[in-house]
Amino acid sequence: MLNPVKTSGWNRRDCIAGLVSCVATGVGLGLGAAEVRAATPRKLLVLGDSLSAEYGLARGTGWVALLEARLVSEKIAATVVNASISGDTTSGGRSRLGALLAQHQPTHVVVELGGNDALRGLPLKSSQDNLVAIARVAKAAGAKVMVVGMQVPPNYGTAYTRDFAAMFPQVAKAEGTALVPFLLAGIADAADPERWFQADRIHPVAAAHPRILATVWPVLRAWLAAG
Repeated sequence: MLNPVKTSGWNRRDCIAGLVSCVATGVGLGLGAAEVRAATPRKLLVLGDSLSAEYGLARGTGWVALLEARLVSEKIAATVVNASISGDTTSGGRSRLGALLAQHQPTHVVVELGGNDALRGLPLKSSQDNLVAIARVAKAAGAKVMVVGMQVPPNYGTAYTRDFAAMFPQVAKAEGTALVPFLLAGIADAADPERWFQADRIHPVAAAHPRILATVWPVLRAWLAAG
């Protein structure tokens, strides 16, 4: 038991401060660095478009809501802020990121943008520049970044389809971020893709969102565990 009487230059206030320091760092408590990081609350900001904003779905059935539930079930100390907006582009995400970072101060930022750029025929160079800027601004604010990739149908043309899909891993590699190569893997490229989409053939039905989470989860969990 600690002696509250001042000894060797320490007083009661020093001892209390020392205990607080030990608890904060895990020193003297038998906790390794990994365990301390795992116990530290994380805040994930999802910067996305309609695919993450539950377009056409009942609230709480999209993959981001399912992610929140998964974090709870896995006892991972993390909260989720879904800042996704239907119709958003990489330019839109870039313009509103600063305010979101200031408001929420996330430790991790998930960037799910780019699909609407393709739908609007925006130049790939512009989209890539925006994704790079988003990653850099988030990192400068102290957050780790994950880029979530998208693909477009082959009717966009062979070159555009190839270059669009390659844009996301290129950004992730250049900026040192985590990467989910294709959000709709196992859905858009399934043998029966029509069953997984709403009537517009763009937005997945609720039954597809557990599959989306299954695609994101392995990468996201490792990303969180890495601190």
